[in-house]
Amino acid sequence: MRPRFYVPGLDATAACVPLPDDEAEHLVRVLRLATGAEVEVFDGRGGLWRAEVIESGKRSASIHAIEAIAAAPEVAVPLTLVISILKADKMDDVVRDAVMLGVTGIWPVVSDRSEISLSTVAKSQRVARWQRIAVSSTKQCGRAVVPVVAPAQGLASYLNEPTSSVRLLCVEPVGPPLMGGRVLPVQAVGKPESAHVIVGPEGGWAPAELSAAFAAGVVPVSLGGRTLRADAAPLVALAALLTTWSEL
Repeated sequence: MRPRFYVPGLDATAACVPLPDDEAEHLVRVLRLATGAEVEVFDGRGGLWRAEVIESGKRSASIHAIEAIAAAPEVAVPLTLVISILKADKMDDVVRDAVMLGVTGIWPVVSDRSEISLSTVAKSQRVARWQRIAVSSTKQCGRAVVPVVAPAQGLASYLNEPTSSVRLLCVEPVGPPLMGGRVLPVQAVGKPESAHVIVGPEGGWAPAELSAAFAAGVVPVSLGGRTLRADAAPLVALAALLTTWSEL
């Protein structure tokens, strides 16, 4: 398998394309590739090319795109994961695996029972870290589209944003009353044009959050009769939906 490098805004017609600093460092100092090595480069928007290293210095590297090649197929249903922010290592794992499953975006939110505040997320630059993980996961799974990790926001702010996507809220098998709303088994969710999958924190959704979500038109969805860990639930939900929609 050829090494893969991410070059945002790549111009495949250019005779010489410099790699971004972090990608060049990986090529030169980690993989130790020399001039003439064959690699793959992608632009994050779906373009993927076979390429040749034409310059490999101490801290820089450049490539020349040879031909366009096919990337791993994208999911037909644009799927955004809206997730209440988990503890750092758990969130890292969810971002990595959600990208491999094919999400087109990840929207971190802070809910009533989140163990982290918006100010802490901003100060620790976690969104930037999750975006780097999304890039790395895109490389690993063969995709050529890099999902965008959106700035963190409160759940209420997210619910107030207009969207044409179906919003599916994962609810616990045992939890607060659902205001009379019917909970759909995940296998019964019809294939939409696009969807948001909303997953809560370790402590579950607060009753007021459920009321606000239902008022905003979300659809409550059940993942079965067993309570799942907060870091497992988003991946189970995504895999179940994609299987139901014949996308896996």
